[in-house]
Amino acid sequence: MTFTGAIGAVCMFPLRAIISVSVALGIHPNVLTLIGVLINVVAAWALAVDRFALAGVIMIVANIFDFIDGKVAHITGKQSEFGAFWDSTLDRFSDLALFTGLIWLYAELGRNGYVLIATLALIFSIMTSYARARAESLIDKCKVGFMERPERIVLFMIGAFTDRMAGVLWVILVLSIITVSNRIHYTYLALNRKPMPEGLFARFFFWRDERATLPYDIWVVAILAFVWLVPPDWISDPTATGRGLLGLIGR
Repeated sequence: MTFTGAIGAVCMFPLRAIISVSVALGIHPNVLTLIGVLINVVAAWALAVDRFALAGVIMIVANIFDFIDGKVAHITGKQSEFGAFWDSTLDRFSDLALFTGLIWLYAELGRNGYVLIATLALIFSIMTSYARARAESLIDKCKVGFMERPERIVLFMIGAFTDRMAGVLWVILVLSIITVSNRIHYTYLALNRKPMPEGLFARFFFWRDERATLPYDIWVVAILAFVWLVPPDWISDPTATGRGLLGLIGR
């Protein structure tokens, strides 16, 4: 078992109990989805007022609801096409809320560079979801690219708890651009019945591996190392002259 798989297995223990309680109480999965979005809006407020640790705690609570709604729907037999649409649509509201909270904070601090990075990360995060949805109206499946919503949410939590949001935003932005490119390329190849890229480069940058695999773990370790090495004062000190590329654009 990979270490990301082990973490997922451990997290499932409390989640199973919460799922069982939700089923026993007869809470409709669509209601769980809505609750998760509303709590994420509170997390966005916490980000906007520079209460990062509080935002991290709130995001954990919000995404418990976001995770269990599909499980509850499956157990209770309440899965529906509208439920899938409802879940996907409200997920976009959650993403937009969190990024908007960061954009507000950086605007208040006068950090125009960070406003730009957060805005670009927001745009390409939404385009990641749109590219897949549009592609799957043309082909059977387009689940390629590394930076999907679960990865974004976990990175947001890590950035909030460690005050390393600068590194998190760079990771989300760069890997979202790569993911959107992957999906455009994949759709083009699938529609034109061309062979998919092969080789080591394609393995890591034309991402098709599942979660909880060795290649996935390697990416996770590299991302965590990058996020940890990015100095937190690049964001927290509005008077800093900055260091490196992010510092230059943040002045």
